[in-house]
Amino acid sequence: MNQASTHPEEPGTGLKLAIDLGPLLIYFVAYWLTKNVVLATGIFMVATVAALAASWLKTRRISMMLAFSAVMVLVFGGLTVWLHDATFIKMKPTIYYVMVATILGFGLFTGRQMLKLVLGQAYPGLSDAGWTKLTRNWSLFFLVLAAANELVWRTTSTEFWLGFKLWGALPATLLFALANIPMMMRHGLDTDGSAKDAPLPPQG
Repeated sequence: MNQASTHPEEPGTGLKLAIDLGPLLIYFVAYWLTKNVVLATGIFMVATVAALAASWLKTRRISMMLAFSAVMVLVFGGLTVWLHDATFIKMKPTIYYVMVATILGFGLFTGRQMLKLVLGQAYPGLSDAGWTKLTRNWSLFFLVLAAANELVWRTTSTEFWLGFKLWGALPATLLFALANIPMMMRHGLDTDGSAKDAPLPPQG
């Protein structure tokens, strides 16, 4: 018997994208097809659970970021479906971003590399100074996203808020991740070793 066959298979790029972004994209499509935010939220919750199952079946692990995001979706999505009130799912990104920023900021204040604990294997060679700068940058960025989400959901329609998440927050997060690469390279990032396994930024 081939002993290597007993180990979980590493997910390819397509599966990683499906696990990280699939539930969110399904949420957008479900809303635009039904125009019912409560129904779309229920579908979002099912898709999130499916992403967790896919990650476990293919890798025998679930990342901390994916698990944290799933808990937020299930809690605030559950409140939205139960009470038929979209306010909860709209507030979820704000609370998510503030909690992540707070955890990262607490790590900086106490000298703990919280981001390194989660993403260390994805960015080999990155120095402690690089991790500190990366943590600071993401913490500030998430606070900006939290403020933007609060402004948009409180002052615009549900359709505009969803459009902001799809065409505003998501592209901004991906671009911000790319913008940090030159800084990380200056602090020892091994781009050959990190390009394949680097995770997508967490999505609220």
